[in-house]
Amino acid sequence: MFTKSVLSSVFALLLFSSCVTWANQSETSKQGPIAIALHGGAGTLSPQQFTPELKAQYYAKLSEALEAGYRILQTGADGQDAVVAAIMILENSPLFNAGVGAVYTFDAEHELDASIMHGKTREAGAIAGVKHIKNPILAAQAVMNHSVHVMLSGDGAETFAEQFAIERVDNTHFNTERRLQSLHKAKARIKRQASLNYQHPEKFGTVGVVVLDQLGNLVAGTSTGGMTAKRFGRIGDSPIIGAGTFADNASCAVSATGHGEYFIRYQVASDICKRMTYQNLSLAEAADEVINRVLVDAGGDGGIVAVDAQGNVAMPFNTTGMYRASIDANGVKTVAIFE
Repeated sequence: MFTKSVLSSVFALLLFSSCVTWANQSETSKQGPIAIALHGGAGTLSPQQFTPELKAQYYAKLSEALEAGYRILQTGADGQDAVVAAIMILENSPLFNAGVGAVYTFDAEHELDASIMHGKTREAGAIAGVKHIKNPILAAQAVMNHSVHVMLSGDGAETFAEQFAIERVDNTHFNTERRLQSLHKAKARIKRQASLNYQHPEKFGTVGVVVLDQLGNLVAGTSTGGMTAKRFGRIGDSPIIGAGTFADNASCAVSATGHGEYFIRYQVASDICKRMTYQNLSLAEAADEVINRVLVDAGGDGGIVAVDAQGNVAMPFNTTGMYRASIDANGVKTVAIFE
């Protein structure tokens, strides 16, 4: 026969169990839409450059990265996990100017940059000018999560990354014949122009990912090998928070690609989000205004991918093409270069 105290304990346990169940159901009900968008660089692209086989390779790799990130979002994981996983796939592909496909500096080396920002806390991490980190986005994430600083560069960034067992490689790991030929062409043009202020069609190339996770967090990340034939330790917009990467849960997440000097001067990534906040513009309106008016008027070329708190996606560009892909909050998938 149960005593009064035992019955009270059983009742309390059942009440606690039902409360836990209700809490879990409540937490699940709070889970919102998910979305992801990514780019593989923008620039002077022409359909004539692509054989059917090459175009298929780009579409396949963009889809692979997109779907890998989306699957992680479906599990309810933090958005930064999806961003890093998708960017690593692009960094490990010779098709893009990041990681193994990075362009060459003037001195025939590779200097890599990356950044990531979390919209919930506005914590951010970036690395610049590293030469031996296989996946720079991992180092940027380590800076965001484990450092009191936002940006580390060069040897110091590599020493920091070693503390987290982030894989190191010889600089030749990033070599590709296609990028070497681009360097030779760029140096020939520089010689003809006899100027340090050169322009060349290989100047663009970056990879980036933006996501909305189930808990409403917006996260953005960007990784690049920079500009072909760059000199003097040049750093572009990709590792600079506000220029090439920005995320704020109150507005949007943005990753940029293009002529970095303009994206730095006009703080493109953060400007798009701020226009949503201060001018009450939609994501599509804000992105179009910055990319197709502000940048164009200034003479800057490039594009962005962005996602807002409702899972809307924007991917405007003012160049002839941009490698891009997305899955919005409605599950609609897009993979494109020129369209």
